[in-house]
Amino acid sequence: MFAFLRGVVFSICLTAVTGAAEWQVLENLRLVEHPGNDGDSFRVTDGDSVWYLRLYFVDCPETDAATESMARRVREQTRYFGMGEHADTILYGKKATKRVKKLLAEPFTAYTVGADAMGRSVMQRIFAFVVTSEGKDLDKLLVREGLARSYGVGRSDFEGRSRGERRALLNDLEVEAMLLRRGIWSLTDGEKIAALRAEERAEAKELADIRRSLGIGPLAEGETLDPNDASVDELQRLPGIGPALAGRIVEARPYESPEDLLKVSGIGPATLARIRTSLEIPVPSGETIPSAK
Repeated sequence: MFAFLRGVVFSICLTAVTGAAEWQVLENLRLVEHPGNDGDSFRVTDGDSVWYLRLYFVDCPETDAATESMARRVREQTRYFGMGEHADTILYGKKATKRVKKLLAEPFTAYTVGADAMGRSVMQRIFAFVVTSEGKDLDKLLVREGLARSYGVGRSDFEGRSRGERRALLNDLEVEAMLLRRGIWSLTDGEKIAALRAEERAEAKELADIRRSLGIGPLAEGETLDPNDASVDELQRLPGIGPALAGRIVEARPYESPEDLLKVSGIGPATLARIRTSLEIPVPSGETIPSAK
């Protein structure tokens, strides 16, 4: 199975005229049993190929805290949901995983443009919308049932709804779940949630300030870097670029223009548009290719 996974090739179709990514519809999918599956990330197959999907717009509680980064994630989620026990966050992460397995017990459909969702796995994870066999959107179901929050990367959906519209809908479903104390919201301490969230924001800002002062935080406004010379750590200062994608950028050098980064697996027009103003590539004449017009 692992050899098979390594051999899977995922092709991304790009619109030649507009440069925008096209939706690829993956039909008759089944879940692939894997210990790394959870409520918002899971392996799927159509019988021939295997994909590792990450849901757009939602974030389910973690299922363990085996690493420092995962422990930080659990702490952040516990505070977000206004709870006092980290074990409860993990408990509901496992409940979300179990619920997804049930909701996707019958063949389902996914819509993706192949956008890189990064992650810890050696297999590339891609963002997707998932629709159950009953025609229901999985992200909406999870938020409505209190098994996920409206949080994370999003985009206009496969039905033409804008990112803002989709986000607003999920935010409303989250409020509904909170008010009705569904799922993890049943454990929320209403008197402490504001203080817990404020504590998390303060710590996140402190860490960001430390990283920025050491030159490893997000790039400041107007700051640029050369993808031909930048290290893997420096490339991660670009918005949405994690260690795996930064490594692929290094491996695909050299670049004569920012558009050359489209040859990197995981970088599509949307990602390039997000980072383009932070790129500056010197040319032999001593001039530079403008980062953006």
